[in-house]
Order: sequence, then structure tokens, then C-alpha cells
Amino acid sequence: MTNENNHAAAPINRLVEEFHKLPGIGPKTAQRLAYYLIRMPDENARSLAEAIVAVKESVEMCSRCFNITEADPCSICSAPDRDETTVCVVEEPLDVLALQRTHSYTGLYHVLHGVISPMNGIGPDDLKIQPLLGRIRDGDIQEVILATNPNLEGEATAMYIHKLLEPLGVRLTRPARGLPVGGDLEYADEATLGRAMDGRQSF
Repeated sequence: MTNENNHAAAPINRLVEEFHKLPGIGPKTAQRLAYYLIRMPDENARSLAEAIVAVKESVEMCSRCFNITEADPCSICSAPDRDETTVCVVEEPLDVLALQRTHSYTGLYHVLHGVISPMNGIGPDDLKIQPLLGRIRDGDIQEVILATNPNLEGEATAMYIHKLLEPLGVRLTRPARGLPVGGDLEYADEATLGRAMDGRQSF
């Protein structure tokens, strides 16, 4: 390959590497996305780049619940009609969206931003667990719903948090088993998810 070709390939390789860092994107998919962008009209490519920059500049984490938001505190934490005695603990911001669509839960949220996963090098200190403990010690929270996904890592994370919260004297519940084992909250239909929240059980 000539020096000119090497020079041209460098930004392409960098783009492929950046796509490959995204979750669920393998090397082949990363290459397809990179070459798709090369063929994309300049206007569309610039619009995509501007959207990414805008998200990074205008979206942040709520300092209370750690959901993504454009204003701190977020619209849920600052809403006067939310039940501030109940907190639903979820793995990701997408889970908040899924639960909000059910219109059956009126309490607050706490987003962990992941689950305990030793295989992936994620431990308790990598999650927003300590701020959750602080919210419970400092507030009037009476019930904590551990709504992590009903899979191995979600269950292990819920058990870990349960052990930390049990001495604090709050009621600990899990969504009812209308949710499929091994499934993710964000993919559950609204009716099933709503029934699971309504029929939640003591942990």
C-alpha cells in the first residue's frame, strides 16, 4: 500500500475502532457502518455528528436519581405529584422509560447504570449503589422496589443491594413474576410490566 493509501486508511480505521467500542457492535458491523458513513451525503454525516455532540453537551445525569436529563434535578424527581416514599431501582435509563409507559408507578427512581458482572470487570463500586444508600438514610423512603432484570446478573445485583438495605428498615420488594425470567424490562410489553409492578412482592 502506498503512503497515500495509508494516509487515507488512517481515519477509516479510527472510525471502525470507535464503532467497535459501542455495545453490540462487532468488527464486521463496525466496518459496514464506517463505509456506510463514507458513502453518506455530507449533510447527513454532519447532522449525525452534530447530534452526537449535542447529546454530550446538553444531556447529563440527574444528581438525585442518575437518570439522564437536560435539567437537574430531572422532571420526575422535581414533579410535585410523585410518591417520594417509594424508590424503584433499575439498571438503565431505558428501564425508566419502560416503567413510565405503564402509567402504573408514581414513585421515584434510582438508576444503577449497570449490574454487578465480574466477568465484565464491573463491581459494586462501579454502580450508583452508594448514592442509593445515602438517599435512603437521608430521606423519607419507606419502600425500595428492586426492579433489576430477572436474569443471573440482575438477580445477583438485587441480592447484593438487599443485603445492604435490609438493616435500614425499609420495605424491600421485587416486581411480580409476570416478567419472563431472563428477559429485560425495556422489552416487556406495557401490560405485563404494569401488572408486575402492581403485584410486586416482598423480597
